[in-house]
Amino acid sequence: VMFALYELCGAGTNLAAGVMGARWGIRATLVSGLCMQVVGLALLYGWDDTWSKTTAIAYVTFAQALCGVAKDLVKLGGKTVTKLVTPEEKQDQLFRLVSGLTGYKNSLKGVGYFLGAALLEASYFAAIHANVALVVIALPFAVFGLTAELGRVAKENIKLESVFRQKPNINYLSLARFFLFGSRDLWFEVPLPFYLRSAKGLGWPRTATGAALAGYIIAYGQCQSHSPTLVLSPLKQSPPNKHVCVLWNLLLAIVPLFLGVGVFAAGTDDDLSATQARRAKTIVVLIGVVAFAFVFAVNSAVHSYLVVKYADGDKVAMNVGFYYMANAFGRLVGTIVSGALYSYVSNDVDVAFAACFFAGTAFVLLSGIVAARIDDDEGGLRWGTKLR
Repeated sequence: VMFALYELCGAGTNLAAGVMGARWGIRATLVSGLCMQVVGLALLYGWDDTWSKTTAIAYVTFAQALCGVAKDLVKLGGKTVTKLVTPEEKQDQLFRLVSGLTGYKNSLKGVGYFLGAALLEASYFAAIHANVALVVIALPFAVFGLTAELGRVAKENIKLESVFRQKPNINYLSLARFFLFGSRDLWFEVPLPFYLRSAKGLGWPRTATGAALAGYIIAYGQCQSHSPTLVLSPLKQSPPNKHVCVLWNLLLAIVPLFLGVGVFAAGTDDDLSATQARRAKTIVVLIGVVAFAFVFAVNSAVHSYLVVKYADGDKVAMNVGFYYMANAFGRLVGTIVSGALYSYVSNDVDVAFAACFFAGTAFVLLSGIVAARIDDDEGGLRWGTKLR
């Protein structure tokens, strides 16, 4: 429920933030997001150990929702600025800038898992102090480093319904993003931690599970940051177009299919002992998750660049807000459906987990099919040399 509410708040925030940025400028979204983050973190000072379980969950969910809204306000501002400060003719520079910003943001989330755990071991309040201090340090840069006019739409009365009037390329890319991120959260957000911890799954301890998830996020972010230089540029696919987007979608579909088949086969093979089955499942999951982090990072980098490329110069905040609203709805649907699949497909956790991967494969393929409808043939399809 907490994950679902978090993603639902994200969808609404991105929609509203697009309007907010277009009407009042990017500085307004950044400053309001940073201030709201301080409020959300400050609420945690009010924690009381005597609360009932229901009260505690409700209170933390509300604080988390505020912090999630704040995060999306700041994220939209950061992504929008990249388009506004990069000359139109320097698309390769824009691609590197967007990928670097997005990738390091994701890596820092993973680092935050480790730092948060370490600070909590020392002191609950020390962890909150550190988080609030980091936000306060960033606040003056947003207030004094940006102009009030940056990102504002001139001579137009921007309303909420304006966000839904998007160009076809933005609509197709947003729907492709919906399926792309839904494909990941169909197995990552809820089923994977449960499977890693379950005695019938891999039976990992809590610390190993947390470290694995944090490590995934850090690795994913670094792959995303460096994908223009280390992957797409050598393949002559930088800056990317719709063909690159579709190609990497198809490559990504192989990974959850491999994971689903591997987990199902290892978990249902009666010729394997319990130890052998667990070892086989561990190998499959480790190889598959690492491969997914890499290929998904390239896909995400391509998508993040294309939305900025297709965005209108004076309406970039609305375009990006609409796009990330689709992203949040994809994660929301993936999270809800994954819980249903993992809980109700089968009492055998291996079969249920495999079903989540198969559903993820279908979502990846749908993402590629939708992306193929984008009108962007500039540069053709390349893999080292031009293929089409």
